Amino acid sequence: MSAEVTPGYDALRAELDAERPVALATIVEGATVGAKLLVRPGRPVSGSLGPADLDRVVTRDTEAELAAGLTSLRHYGAHGEARADAVSVFIESFVPPPRMVIFGAVDFTAALGRVAKVLGYRVVVCDARAVFATAQRFPMADEVVCEWPDRYLTAVGPTLGPRDAICVLTHDAKFDVPAIVSALRTEVGYLGAMGSRRTHAARAERLREAGVTVAQLARVMAPIGLDIGSRTPEEAAVAICAEIIAVRTGRTTAGPLRDGSGAIH
Repeated sequence: MSAEVTPGYDALRAELDAERPVALATIVEGATVGAKLLVRPGRPVSGSLGPADLDRVVTRDTEAELAAGLTSLRHYGAHGEARADAVSVFIESFVPPPRMVIFGAVDFTAALGRVAKVLGYRVVVCDARAVFATAQRFPMADEVVCEWPDRYLTAVGPTLGPRDAICVLTHDAKFDVPAIVSALRTEVGYLGAMGSRRTHAARAERLREAGVTVAQLARVMAPIGLDIGSRTPEEAAVAICAEIIAVRTGRTTAGPLRDGSGAIH
């Protein structure tokens, strides 16, 4: 192993130990097999694959893969040209689990937290009411926070990204309006709010009064969840998580696989 490659592994280990997102791009076919490039969001890259143009293009692609939490094999020309295969680069992403922030310590929260854990989410339950926001009520949660939603998002909102989800289950204007306004300032990939159509219509009016634009309001999935006829909290949790998956994968119309055509994956 060359002296240039070894620091990359040291830096990778440091990022993994700190549970920060990081990606390692390695040339697996080409003139400089084994050359590595370490990419960390918001920080300078470490290492080099060779030509500066190749580094630039691979860094761009690696950042995109890391943002999506994906691992892939990419092919380039010797200087990063597209539609060429002189160089094969294996891009391996290492990302912390996606987060689901649930606002509202209500009956549906526990069911949603359990389903989210099955899907690999790190679950955070947040409610300003200390009597309800307890670890005893939500043992499935990785963290239970007693705080106002908007204050919580002021602290952690900048760290939320496209892989993360925010679910507002409060049903109370003094909680859900500030929570949604704050959530809209984040880059979170999914934002849903519970309530009937009538409830959401009234909430949307309050959001517009708070300065939320029509385009911003379109980000809010409300009433939350896919229409699968759910009745119980557990069924509602499945409907919500199914919608989160559909939003992430870009499936704007979700229906039975039987009624579709083409590949299913």
